[in-house]
Amino acid sequence: MADRTRLHRSELAVPATNARAIEKAPSLGADVVFLDLEDAVAPGDKERARAAAIDALRSRDWSSCTISVRINGLDTPWCYRDVVEVVEQAGDVVDTLLVPKVGHPEDVAFVATLLDQIEAARGLEPGRIGLSVLIETARGIANVEAIARARPDRLESMVFGVADYAASVRARTTAIGGANPDYAVLTDPLDDEGRRDRHWGDQWHFALSRIVAACRAEGLRPIDGPFGDHGDAAGYLAAARRAAALGCEGKWAIHPSQVALANEVFTPSAEEVERAERIVAAMREAAARGQGAASLDGRLIDAASIRMAENLLRAVEQLRARGEEPGGEPT
Repeated sequence: MADRTRLHRSELAVPATNARAIEKAPSLGADVVFLDLEDAVAPGDKERARAAAIDALRSRDWSSCTISVRINGLDTPWCYRDVVEVVEQAGDVVDTLLVPKVGHPEDVAFVATLLDQIEAARGLEPGRIGLSVLIETARGIANVEAIARARPDRLESMVFGVADYAASVRARTTAIGGANPDYAVLTDPLDDEGRRDRHWGDQWHFALSRIVAACRAEGLRPIDGPFGDHGDAAGYLAAARRAAALGCEGKWAIHPSQVALANEVFTPSAEEVERAERIVAAMREAAARGQGAASLDGRLIDAASIRMAENLLRAVEQLRARGEEPGGEPT
């Protein structure tokens, strides 16, 4: 069955053809590492990349992270061989497959059915390999709720693929996941000289919010996608914090330097944990008195408060099981 409780604060992309990057990947602290057979690999290198990924899966210790493989899209001639060869030869190691450019629930069903048959033929544990899907086209966003309901026994998470989405909707930007100064509004004149403030907006808010809502409705993990300028730590942090505020559980890292940034943003702070514990305690006391709400630090808390607190504390339990403690965000 799908494991919908995996830690997913950071997801590190590693080209399957980059042996040096693969060697370092398990030790970089990412919750999820995916070996990329798709965008990071030239068409002429697809078969070599697949063989390299299988070798890496079999020869390296991936016990410190969730290990995934991004297969090629269903509209390519490489997709089915990616699934068949990777799972037949390394299916006991792979935790999830990452399926790109998912536009219909049938796309999920196709890959899931292949997995059903390969696991049965090879005597693998049924359902042990989960699916994560990239929502990165206009079609995917249009069908995101139906996609989220596809194959609940396999589907674990959705990732917002901002770059391909931008191309799909013909957005006027070339940045990957960053802000766009053209997506802004002007205030009315502030004084007699006509001075006006300019407020930038978030060009990706609609798509990411819709993915988050679809995921939460079906119990999936929503994950924010890449931020292209890996030299801009402040920009990455801003994007990650925006995603966390909307309800995402993690973010892609396209460079090792982004892993620690994602982990920090999506790890609850010590102050958040302390308040969550106090909320749970206060609501238990209120329940013992026959009350459905309580006051904490001068603010009303109720059943919704305890649900949010319990969600946070479950994530903390996972961290502590791995020997990690909550901490604060980087400055």
